[in-house]
Amino acid sequence: MRGWSVAVCAALVAGWAPAVGQSGLVRVRLETSAGPITLALDARRAPITTANFMAYVDDGRFDGTVFYRAARSKARPGAGFIQGGVRTDLRRALPPIDLEPTSRTGLRHVDATVSMAHGTFDASATGNFVLTVGPSPQMDARAGFTGYAAFGRVIAGMDAVRRILAQPSGGGTGAMRGQMILRPVRIARAVRLDGVAKPSGRPKVWLILRGGG
Repeated sequence: MRGWSVAVCAALVAGWAPAVGQSGLVRVRLETSAGPITLALDARRAPITTANFMAYVDDGRFDGTVFYRAARSKARPGAGFIQGGVRTDLRRALPPIDLEPTSRTGLRHVDATVSMAHGTFDASATGNFVLTVGPSPQMDARAGFTGYAAFGRVIAGMDAVRRILAQPSGGGTGAMRGQMILRPVRIARAVRLDGVAKPSGRPKVWLILRGGG
């Protein structure tokens, strides 16, 4: 498909994707109230993280969730990251996954990176993710810090990402203090654009409880 070829070429120019023909890239479109955002995930270099994210997509676990955090850089106006996903809704969460650090994958937190959020423990990522605006090397692995798992790039819709980053925010505690979006941006649907769906097969508890699954 011509559009996919253009996206792959753009990714190659950005210096993050493997060669065409063995790319292992999987595209996902997030349909949000701020506009569509298209991601290309690197299943070859970050297979665990990509498979986890796609399970959430294929199960519909991201549908009806939100972008809830806007972490704006104080040193670089217009830069930072946004965070979205299942938040603390354990009804939607799949089991946590092992961390694929940037030191292993070779991927880096450059502008427009897709990365998994995790808690205190490395192997605690579930269904929350961030999209960066501007380089975020502080999220890469380094001596004494395992960092976060970069696993793809935003290939369309950075205008929507920037709109979300600019949303009024407040509340929160600790590292999130002042960063909670006051009117969270809805993710209506997350749609797989490549390959065959591979649902997790696990119960969709959030749907069962409202009589929808």
